[in-house]
Amino acid sequence: MRILVVGSGGREHALAAKIGQSALVDAVFVAPGNAGTGLIARNVPVAAEGIAGLVAFARSERIDLVIPGPEAPLVLGLADRLAEIGIACCGPSAAAAALEGSKTFCKEICDQAGIPTAAWRGFTDAEAARAYVRQMGAPIVVKADGLAAGKGVVVAQSVAEAEAAIGAIMEERVHGGAGAAVVIEECMTGAEISVFALCDGLSALYLGAAADHKRVGDGDTGPNTGGMGAIAPPPGATDEMIATTMTTIIRPALAAMVARGTPFRGFLFAGLMLTGTGPRLIEFNVRFGDPECETLLPLLRSDLVPALMAACDGTLAHVDLRWSAGASATVIMAARGYPGAYQKGSAIAGLDRASAQEGVTIYHAATKSAGAQVLADGGRVLAVNATGPDLQAAIARAYRAVDAIDWPGGFCRRDIGANAVKNGTVASQNSGKR
Repeated sequence: MRILVVGSGGREHALAAKIGQSALVDAVFVAPGNAGTGLIARNVPVAAEGIAGLVAFARSERIDLVIPGPEAPLVLGLADRLAEIGIACCGPSAAAAALEGSKTFCKEICDQAGIPTAAWRGFTDAEAARAYVRQMGAPIVVKADGLAAGKGVVVAQSVAEAEAAIGAIMEERVHGGAGAAVVIEECMTGAEISVFALCDGLSALYLGAAADHKRVGDGDTGPNTGGMGAIAPPPGATDEMIATTMTTIIRPALAAMVARGTPFRGFLFAGLMLTGTGPRLIEFNVRFGDPECETLLPLLRSDLVPALMAACDGTLAHVDLRWSAGASATVIMAARGYPGAYQKGSAIAGLDRASAQEGVTIYHAATKSAGAQVLADGGRVLAVNATGPDLQAAIARAYRAVDAIDWPGGFCRRDIGANAVKNGTVASQNSGKR
């Protein structure tokens, strides 16, 4: 098989590495890829959102299966375009990708399917949204309806803050067209975890649970980021909780999508708040998480490729996956200044030394090659993963690998998974964190 992975981050490096281990695979391509994917696959100079270029490449290179990493190409219709030329894509149609592309659509699916989630209202008029906020009071969550690069959520602690957020999103259009509508919802609190499933329209195959660390600083301080690290399995991800999630959230969503004529195929990411009444959905994403993908795939013992094909063929009910015992931890190394202004181009050394340590895998998230050097080429630059017999061992191994990397231009959080090890819990969050 010839497989194309779409994207350039650590998630795509992890996917390409796992796919490349399959005896079924003859060639792996990554578009556009990074310095790390270039070591294990062929990078293709086509942007992840360049739908026409991706389709043309898939046709010319006789690609058998396309695996999109990020959500944007799915929302833009990559799966639809590939279907037109008979190439399998392990990802939803544009209509089904609205589960992430529109928060209003996601909430409507929740209502239709009876999925437990925060109480909400959607608005296309700013004054009506402000009136609703004044009626409901604070704290309250204001979300841009469309894709806003993870920045379209405001957890307002006062009515004034919520009104200001509505103005910024809907009138100033700080997130562009994503702010044409907003969803205003109840502010849930509790421990947040992510549950992943691979779906074929009717069936869902559980892919694991993880806890991301979104804040940039130790102790969950500072601004939100794309994720500064993750652990798996997280506290709270009991067999009972996972079974409840699959029964009350994942499978009802699939049934509702089928009823609408937009069956969902591909990776489904359920961001959950663990509350006193059980797991409640914060939101769905239509792809594997990042850095959760880099955290879960090292624990997978089975060949991933047959499962990916089964998701496309509608035969996932016959697939079973084997997982390693133990735990996994990922520490993100980011360029200094991230998530604010940061510089690109600083040199990174010591990667081979770090990778040689027990249980360690380093995934490139934003790098480029310059001769023999590896240079930082973005905000989140490296995902340093380690597995171990338990979470404490995995975390210790990950940080030993971090300390073996020579990169003065980078930094990381020093407390990934610390709360889980010390207190047996995921740090309390609110529903606007994502």
